[in-house]
Amino acid sequence: MLTGDQASPANAPGDAGTDDDEQLLLALRRRDEQAFTTLVDRYHARLVRLASLFVANQAIAEEVAQETWIGVLQGIDRFEGRSAFRTWLFRILTNQAKRRGQREARSIPFAAFSQADVDDGEPTVAPERFLPAGDEWAGHWVSYPQNWRELPEEEVLSHETHALVQQAIDALPLNQRMVITLRDVEGFPSAEVCNALAISETYQRVLLHRARSKVRGQLEQYLEAM
Repeated sequence: MLTGDQASPANAPGDAGTDDDEQLLLALRRRDEQAFTTLVDRYHARLVRLASLFVANQAIAEEVAQETWIGVLQGIDRFEGRSAFRTWLFRILTNQAKRRGQREARSIPFAAFSQADVDDGEPTVAPERFLPAGDEWAGHWVSYPQNWRELPEEEVLSHETHALVQQAIDALPLNQRMVITLRDVEGFPSAEVCNALAISETYQRVLLHRARSKVRGQLEQYLEAM
């Protein structure tokens, strides 16, 4: 529940183990149409959701997802299995989506704004939450973050709360939005996110921390007002 860098990512609906993916991949190499259909059923909606982060509308996101599956069929014999199938799949998706996004003037290459995002000078926690310099306890909390465990479960899990979290995610910069979506919505471990997005572990950790802090701040304001 977005409590910090150690928060456990949610399990994506319909997610299956990588062992099952590998069996389907072997069948796909044999040109088994049912294996391909199963993989499409498992991942297509997720590909469309991620593509929509880069492009102008749902129709284009659908096209990007279709292009990704074409890329899978074209590259299946060259895939060496050094990473999990879904990591390879989402890497194809992000590359396709970024190229399409650039053509649509929607985005720029992921690495092009990495340093600007890390050094944007924006605090992850509002400075007024800490005691000022000169105070005996300078730097300590004035008001502590809300303890989510003390909240009734129905408040945290309500449809309205989920909608607020998604709205906060949608407002994030693209690179933060991609990382938190893969980690906390799709349930990818950090190594797979780094592989899929071709970024370093350090940069991924910074992006995730910033994204979670911003989303948590929005959610905290909402819950405190209840």
